[in-house]
Amino acid sequence: MRHQRTGKKLGRDSAHRRALYANLAGALIEHGRIKTTVTKAKAVKPLAEKMITLGRRGDLHARRQATSVLRSKDVVHKLFAEVAPRMGDRPGGYSRIVKLGPRPGDAADMVYLELVDEPVARRERAQAAPAVVEEQPEAVDTAAVEEQPEDVSEDVPGDEEASEEAPEPTAEQADSTEGES
Repeated sequence: MRHQRTGKKLGRDSAHRRALYANLAGALIEHGRIKTTVTKAKAVKPLAEKMITLGRRGDLHARRQATSVLRSKDVVHKLFAEVAPRMGDRPGGYSRIVKLGPRPGDAADMVYLELVDEPVARRERAQAAPAVVEEQPEAVDTAAVEEQPEDVSEDVPGDEEASEEAPEPTAEQADSTEGES
């Protein structure tokens, strides 16, 4: 039983696994998106997000911690200079997993592990709920407003002269207007 055993072994010993995670996280930071299997992506995502959090901190100790994990000064420089400032005030959730489907060779589920680039769009629940409630009565009112001008035009005094000059609709025209309503 695997009680209290976190993480996947991925068929590797611990040193090989740490190297795999470092390489995948470095490739994600360097390229912005990598194509890998679901299991590897789920294993690397927390590590990559921790590295981005270190990059947002930006101090010397954070840079040394990131270098000890990623093992590449070029990747760490890109992390601190480009990737971390892009994340701005985002409170976590720097990456996403997009499913692609099975790999042709062995039918392993493939995904894109990619960095999120769009800015955070925060919305409040209190504002969203009343807007939906207000829109529904307006839709009912517009239908009632559209019907009123037709009724009002028939009952308006002073339009008797205009109605006398206009020819009355034929039976065919009256049938066609009833079908439209």
